[in-house]
This record gives sequence, structure tokens and C-alpha cells, in this order.
Amino acid sequence: MQESAPQPKLLDQVRALLRARHYSIRTEHSYVDWIRRYVRFHELRHPRELGPPEISAFLTHLAVEGEVAASTQNQARSALLFLYREVLQIDIPELAEVVAARAPTRIPTVLTREEARLVLAQLSGIHQLIAQLLYGSGLRLIEALRLRIQDLDFAQHEILVRSGKGEKDRRTMLPDRLINPLREHLRGIQELHAEDLRRGFGAVQMPYALERKYPGSEREWRWQFVFPAARLSTDPRSGIVRRHHLNERNIQSAVTSAVRTVGLTKRASCHTFRHSFATHLLEQGYDIRTVQELLGHSDVQTTQLQYTQTNDYLSSTCHRSGQPSTPIEP
Repeated sequence: MQESAPQPKLLDQVRALLRARHYSIRTEHSYVDWIRRYVRFHELRHPRELGPPEISAFLTHLAVEGEVAASTQNQARSALLFLYREVLQIDIPELAEVVAARAPTRIPTVLTREEARLVLAQLSGIHQLIAQLLYGSGLRLIEALRLRIQDLDFAQHEILVRSGKGEKDRRTMLPDRLINPLREHLRGIQELHAEDLRRGFGAVQMPYALERKYPGSEREWRWQFVFPAARLSTDPRSGIVRRHHLNERNIQSAVTSAVRTVGLTKRASCHTFRHSFATHLLEQGYDIRTVQELLGHSDVQTTQLQYTQTNDYLSSTCHRSGQPSTPIEP
């Protein structure tokens, strides 16, 4: 009698299902970490032996003892709901007993046009080009780094953002002044890709395993990253050696250094360029729903809550100082 294959370990089951559902590797690492912490919190008991009271106890502990942010608690909650509903196939009702972490209402940090110009001027090379794109197109940093060659539409002056936050696609503007710098940048990237092909590499990670459906597509120029890494690396999931996109930390560190050099007291980061993009468009007179679509917000109220107060404050400040109300080109 043939013995049945051993059941994969719980975390391996979680990883396998996350990959089958096309979750990002960052989400995979995050979910696995939260599930591991949950099991350890309950003294290594199997999650099948636990239920809503134990989930509530863990999430409440994060809020009360850990004093985590609301977004962090929500991430842990999502990981545990995925574990029970998707992996263990156990229906979990709404967790009404959880003590929710506080979600403070904060006005986003926004740079004035002059501050944005000064910070951008402190950057150079690829870091400057990416930061200009964040400010000129309203992209999140990871959205900019994940751009493929075919996502840049120079003729229509548009950028296609694929699988943005919430797995939604959207289009946003491509500033005129960035077209020539991007074309020049792509010429160098095309030479790098040609060299990779000559060396037997040149493949890139494809979304939704399209390389199986369209063999060879992973080496096509149109699928290459706009901002590839300087070195080849081994994919942690597949073990394939290929060229990934730039690491987020490189540009984050460069922007932080530029902000410090300029002498700004604001806590500005890469994401601040996205906030500044939205606020400056509203100052220029763009409709709130247009800004919502460019940012990729699901609800216009999100855009209103985040930027209306900021826009009112900056507009009054600019009026008092005599500054113009039109945004600068990146």
C-alpha cells in the first residue's frame, strides 16, 4: 500500500497559496511573519485549535501592549483572516471584540514648489529622474520602480500603472520635460539588455506567470523594467538569475540625504512628492475627481480628506507670500 505524501508545513501552505493568488513577495513575507508571531503568542498551538477569541486577543495585544499603528494592526488582521479563510478553509466572523489601534488623522506633508525644486536639484542621475517622475506623475515609489518599457506612452504623454495599490490599473500623466531624459535613459538600458542577452540572461520576472503562457516573452524588450538593478540577482522564489528593478532603499536614502542637505525641517520622503503632485494640481485648478483618478484612489472622499485641507493652507500661504499658484515642472 502506497503511503500518502506528507502534508506541507503550515507556513509552506501559506506561501504556496499566496504565490498561486499572485500576491507580491513583500506581502508574502509580511503575512508569514504575522502568522508566525500569532502562533508564538499562543505558545505554539496550531491555529486550528484557536479561533476568534484568540485572534482578538492577539490583535488587542498589538494595539494595547505593542502600541502599533492602525495600519500595522490591519495588516496583521488581514494575514490571519487569509490564514483561516483561504488556507485552513475556516470561516471567521467579524472580529467585533478587537481593541482597534488608533488611526490618527494627519495632513500629508507637502513641499512647496520652491522646496520641491531645491530637493530635486540636490539629486542626480537615476535618483533625480525617479524623483522627478514621482513628483511629475504622482506615482508611488514602488509603482515607479515596477514600470515596464511598454508602460511609457510617449505619444500620448501617459504612463500606465499596472497592478497598483488594490491590484488596480490606472493611467497618469507623463510630463513633457521628462520625455527626452527618459528616452536617453532607455537607450542605455537597451544596451544593458542586449548585453544580458548576449551573456545568456535577459529574462525578467513576469506578472501572473505569463512566461509560461507566452514562452520567450520574459526576454522581450517591452517587458523589461524601466529602472533595472545594476546587477543580476537570484530570484528568491524561482532561483532564476535575472535582473530585477532597483531597490527602493537606494532612492529613499538619496531623497532623505537631499532633504537634509537643503535644510528642510519637514519630514519629507519619496511619498512626499506624490502628496505635492496632488496638492499642486488642486492649486492649479484641477478637478478633485481628476486628481482622484490620477492618484488611483477608490473613493473621492479619500482624496478630499487628504488634500483639501492641505491645499487650503498652502493656497493661503502662497497668497500671503505672493508666490505663484501654478506647479513647477519636475
